[in-house]
Amino acid sequence: MDIRNRIMAHVTVRAGDLVPHPNNWRRHPPNQRRALEDSLAELGDIRSLLGYRLPDGRVQLIDGHLRRDLDPDRMVTVELVDLSEEEAAKALLTLDPLAALAETDARAVLALAAPLQTESQALRGLWQALVKEDDTAQRVIERDEDAEPPAERFLVLIECADEAQQIELLQRFNGEGLRCRAIVG
Repeated sequence: MDIRNRIMAHVTVRAGDLVPHPNNWRRHPPNQRRALEDSLAELGDIRSLLGYRLPDGRVQLIDGHLRRDLDPDRMVTVELVDLSEEEAAKALLTLDPLAALAETDARAVLALAAPLQTESQALRGLWQALVKEDDTAQRVIERDEDAEPPAERFLVLIECADEAQQIELLQRFNGEGLRCRAIVG
């Protein structure tokens, strides 16, 4: 397969000078805005916005509309791509849904999140939602393809002091080969 590199450059632009795409179909609720603000506060800018040049020289956004809107006076890095208006519309309609097709490995999420600390309630909620609300994650936790389900089930429910202890115990028990899952209630 011959794949063209359409990335032209990275430029630094005042956020308020970026032109929002008129067909942007994504809406950004307050909880997403808080999580992005907290992520920027903790990590800084770690991803460029995505755009292409309009005939008048301005940059039209494909991805990064919320980051543009947070602070119009902030200087942001934009990855410029060589796309026509039609190709940009295809990218706008493809990037987020394509990323959303990835499945969640709940055990990997728990292992990744366990040692992490944040003061941000929005980020903690975002990370918890990866396991708690993802049907695929729940199927990964609950399935054991190599074993027949037992006729009887013997369960132990452990009440944890906090989320950190819950994650610690889940990792420990999974490491010992025990089938377990998180319940938040």
